[in-house]
Amino acid sequence: MKLSGKTAFITGAASGIGLTIARSMAREGASIAIADINGEAAARASGEIAALGGRSLALALDVTDERAVDDGVRRTVETLGGLDILVSNAGVQHIAALHELAYSDWRRLIAVHLDAAFLTTRAALRHMYAVAGGGAIIYMGSVHSKEASPLKGPYVAAKHALLGLCRVVAKEGAPHGVRANIICPGFVRTPLVDRQIPEQAAALGLSEADVIAKVMLKETIDGEFTSAEDVADVAVFLAAFPSLALSGQSVVVSHGWHMQ
Repeated sequence: MKLSGKTAFITGAASGIGLTIARSMAREGASIAIADINGEAAARASGEIAALGGRSLALALDVTDERAVDDGVRRTVETLGGLDILVSNAGVQHIAALHELAYSDWRRLIAVHLDAAFLTTRAALRHMYAVAGGGAIIYMGSVHSKEASPLKGPYVAAKHALLGLCRVVAKEGAPHGVRANIICPGFVRTPLVDRQIPEQAAALGLSEADVIAKVMLKETIDGEFTSAEDVADVAVFLAAFPSLALSGQSVVVSHGWHMQ
């Protein structure tokens, strides 16, 4: 029970990587705030956590809404008794070449990935600093925090920026006992990635099988997708790490796609 007595606020937690992290942290004893724009899915995920024997709270939450984020963190503290872990995980994707990309789509991706990370971080830090109990902030980056790919301009820009934000939070949070780290997965077979396969096939003139083999998994050492469970194991490790010795770091979980 590595996270016994801790409370985690996880965005995008009703499905995919976020839900897998929520399950893993609940099994380790954490109370979980399931924050997701899909309120019905958040309620179902919260019920699943409760069935595992954990305490949970479902929050229908737009992570780009300043007031909603502040209220969601406040409700988490009031209902679950505190806030020890933030996992900024919510994300979207849009496939387009830069010269064809609508400004509205650029702004939407930057808002969901980067603005939301700032808003959730600020709300979490205000609580963590006030109670002087420290905490752990985990950002969901990507191999695209280190690498670039065509057709993903705003996503790559936002994921690179998250790496910089993480390092700033590590330096500012250290005097308060707050650690910040970023997980950088390779492709994880989630609904978000499944939607990209036909989109990239159409944009690149490839078959869907070739998109998987020659684009998504080309640079891995074994031709395998990263699993959500792989990412969740790293998230639990980072959340439970006992000291500031591990802060401001990026952990790449990618079957060798990027080696650092």
